[in-house]
Amino acid sequence: MVDLADLISADAVVHRLKANQKNQALFELAEIAVKAYGVDLALTYESTLERERLGGTGVGDGVAIPHARIKGLAAPMAVIAVVDPAIDFDAPDGRAADIIVLLLSPDDAGADHLKALARISRLLRRQEIRDGIRAARSAGAIHALTCVSGASVAA
Repeated sequence: MVDLADLISADAVVHRLKANQKNQALFELAEIAVKAYGVDLALTYESTLERERLGGTGVGDGVAIPHARIKGLAAPMAVIAVVDPAIDFDAPDGRAADIIVLLLSPDDAGADHLKALARISRLLRRQEIRDGIRAARSAGAIHALTCVSGASVAA
């Protein structure tokens, strides 16, 4: 089972990310992943862009889950950010995303990548979680909300 507390480091949460377009947001999220997890910036950014070209990663309700598989990672990891202003990630409902979770997984993760993606998606389908993230006043509050609430979300 993928535990969100293990997936999202406290250092990988941004309370208010200032980005005006998708590519800028993805680059800034990749920079945060570098600081939090020590991943390679160019590889992370390019892999995320490549996946995004295949199709938008907006899931609806103001949420996007861009994701990529990265060679050399030991386990899935994520960065979560509240973005202001919201950015278009081609969600089926047409709503721009103000909650973005960048999921990075090992290139051979297979089922673990899909389980992590499903776990994040299930958590963020909950209106009270999205509302709590949007209302949070700090990165620490967002981290606590996602990791504590995520513990009750089945994988």
